[in-house]
Amino acid sequence: MNATHAQPFLPPEIFKAYDIRGIVDKSLTPAVVRAIGHGLGSLARERQQTAIAVGRDGRLSGPELAGALADGIRAAGVDVIDIGCVPTPLTYFAAHHLGCHSCVSVTGSHNPPDYNGLKMVIGGETLAGEAIQALKRRIEAGDLAQGEGRLTQADVKAAYVERILADVKLARPMKIVMDCGNGVAGAVAPELFQRLGCEIVPLFCEVDGNFPNHHPDPSKPENLADVIRTLKETDAEIGIAFDGDGDRLGVVTKDGEVIFPDRQLMLFAADVLSRVPGGEIVYDVKCTRLLAPWIREHGGKPVMWQTGHALIKKKLKESGAPLAGEMSGHVFFKERWFGFDDGLYTGARLLEILARTADANPVLKGLPNATSTPELNIKMAEGEPFTLLDKLKANAKFESAREIITIDGLRVEYADGFGLARPSNTTPVVVLRFEADNAEALARIQADFRRELAAIWPGLALPF
Repeated sequence: MNATHAQPFLPPEIFKAYDIRGIVDKSLTPAVVRAIGHGLGSLARERQQTAIAVGRDGRLSGPELAGALADGIRAAGVDVIDIGCVPTPLTYFAAHHLGCHSCVSVTGSHNPPDYNGLKMVIGGETLAGEAIQALKRRIEAGDLAQGEGRLTQADVKAAYVERILADVKLARPMKIVMDCGNGVAGAVAPELFQRLGCEIVPLFCEVDGNFPNHHPDPSKPENLADVIRTLKETDAEIGIAFDGDGDRLGVVTKDGEVIFPDRQLMLFAADVLSRVPGGEIVYDVKCTRLLAPWIREHGGKPVMWQTGHALIKKKLKESGAPLAGEMSGHVFFKERWFGFDDGLYTGARLLEILARTADANPVLKGLPNATSTPELNIKMAEGEPFTLLDKLKANAKFESAREIITIDGLRVEYADGFGLARPSNTTPVVVLRFEADNAEALARIQADFRRELAAIWPGLALPF
């Protein structure tokens, strides 16, 4: 029997640029998620898709929301393949492995425990931007297919692990610290890396949606403190850390230096370009300016693009590039892999490269480096970051700039560094990053930005 469901109010703020995300039982309720499922099922049918794989991360709200999502998808007459509690990359993998080409991961990624969300792929396309807004309009207009889809279960974990083991080989065993931050990567990563030939010093590998130890976001250096401490206390060679849903990777050297993803990308680019000469390497506007010359030096073509996993994935598809990466830690291998962001596979590829030398640390520490800040955030009210950036683009005078890049926010290039301000598409913050040849140049570039920001938005609390 099909009960008729009145459409709930859809809070506009949950429909983000690359996914849907909201606070559980406030903006993201089971009724809202069921309605979104119905919309996704209807879109899938329009695109001649017959089944959608559904996975979820380790959040406490996951089972209920995944159930509501599945109900909605099935109400559109589309089958649901429930793959259980798995990292987001395993959900993407399931779409390939099960041949359904569509999947939804119920995940709050690295947001606080009271959040959850949906990352959506329909017919091989990651929904983003206008496609997500169109989904919202479709649901509100009641433009929904009706039917009775089936629900089945599938376990893709073994197939995923075997697929990586068939692809990645380590030249020697390694001892590593692994911090899963109580995220869902803990359900797969320890087994995968042990089978690759690693001895693991595990940290917080128990999946716990309360995240009792630290926030599962390796892009923030404070969340890597436990890895750094454990590297000091043990004879492990390097440390790796995953975010809440396992699609991003953090890397730490033996002496506690964080190798940010734009430097990781140098390592991957050199490796991939050795097999794909002349390949394009795509990276986002937050990355170091040392990346482009490095890519050219290794025979590749650097392509700077907008931040956002869905936008980078789209660019990767269009360009035929073998590799892409983002400062946030999403890395996308098209060479030897499927082109989706996968922190576990990225970690495996990292160790494959590092295992070729007797000690991983000189390889990592030898990558070009500049004086830089991590990602800094100006917290604002919903919508304000976009207004701020519009004003900055219209009025700012960066006199000594060499070039101003506006593909995503404002990236101001100087002879000796760069400054970036862009509105986040996931939270109401302005994201900043600065890099320079030395501390003096960094201070000068930051002063430039401080002056321009104060002129257009007086009283703004700046994190630098």
